[in-house]
Amino acid sequence: MVADSERLFILSLKILILIGLLAANIENNFKQVSAVIFIFLYDKNSIVQNQKRIILYALITGFVLMITKFAAYIITDSNFILTDAAESIVNVVASAFAFFSISFSARPRDINHPYGHGKVEFFSVFLEGALIMVAGIIIIFKSVFNLFYPHEVQQLLIGAVIIGITGLINGLLGFYMIRQGKNMLSITIEADGRHLITDAVTSAGLVIGLTLIYFTKIKLLDSVLSIAVGLFIVYTAYKLVRKSVAGLMDEADFSMVDDILKILNENRKAEWIDIHNLRAQRYGNELHIDCHMTLPNYFDLTRVHHEVSKADEYVNQFAHIKTEFFIHADPCLPECCYYCRMPNCPIRSHEKTEDYVWDMERVAQNNKHFASDAITIVPV
Repeated sequence: MVADSERLFILSLKILILIGLLAANIENNFKQVSAVIFIFLYDKNSIVQNQKRIILYALITGFVLMITKFAAYIITDSNFILTDAAESIVNVVASAFAFFSISFSARPRDINHPYGHGKVEFFSVFLEGALIMVAGIIIIFKSVFNLFYPHEVQQLLIGAVIIGITGLINGLLGFYMIRQGKNMLSITIEADGRHLITDAVTSAGLVIGLTLIYFTKIKLLDSVLSIAVGLFIVYTAYKLVRKSVAGLMDEADFSMVDDILKILNENRKAEWIDIHNLRAQRYGNELHIDCHMTLPNYFDLTRVHHEVSKADEYVNQFAHIKTEFFIHADPCLPECCYYCRMPNCPIRSHEKTEDYVWDMERVAQNNKHFASDAITIVPV
């Protein structure tokens, strides 16, 4: 049996070496194909192409690690290792769909999709979360079955070494993808990176668990630890699904809106009396905002257009996301005088006695500030 395990282990290493040789051979034997791939993927000036390249890294790495983990499972016959191997299938499928979603989300607007195709990224995250959840549930059921019908596990130290190496690779790639996802404002890349971090944490637990099983000789530990990992996987999947549904349902992104309000407050002009009825929707790496801005009622249309355009200009200049503004201009009323900053106003009926900071609680209401009632906004 030991000889068979060693042969399987050597076979798995040969498969990995063969994949590496094939990858190296592409440049020598298929130069035209590699040139086309290079041109398609490598474009420093394109965020979308950078996103595609990162996802491609994840896809290739995930495929190689998946083969490695299943080789470790064949060597050890451990359910604990199977949990990690099964999740690797999800990594590959999710990365493949993520590559498609990023390509699709980059399509320009059309008549049928006036806001663009960015929301397809939320479907990608939903699919990834759903697949992870299914994998976690299957792992739990199989582990519960093996609690009642235990089986022999073997070569655990070899399995621990293999899983440890794959976990380290996933961890490094995951941190890289999370950082790049935040920089590029790509929920797909960030979600894929968090998934890989979860996989790395799972692998670390596997190494510790396999070591415990090896030294304690307690067979049931394999299934018990597998159930614990399965529950952790299901919880991670729930958070991904929750985030994707929130995006599809246009749930407010409070941190993003707070950043926009900070820019408006810091660059606020005296002519901008108040902003209210503000709503924001995110579509991929673009943000769409509509709101009402109260301006002096004696401004002509040209002046109104100028002030509205300046607000749009400031946000797009200082925000870290491309923002499209739709601003409805409201004329001021006498009640606005109490907080209006406009100097030498020819129609002022009251002295300025109050000053308001534009925060989420105030600008979300569909009223001018003098008519606003205190409301509480609780992020979910």
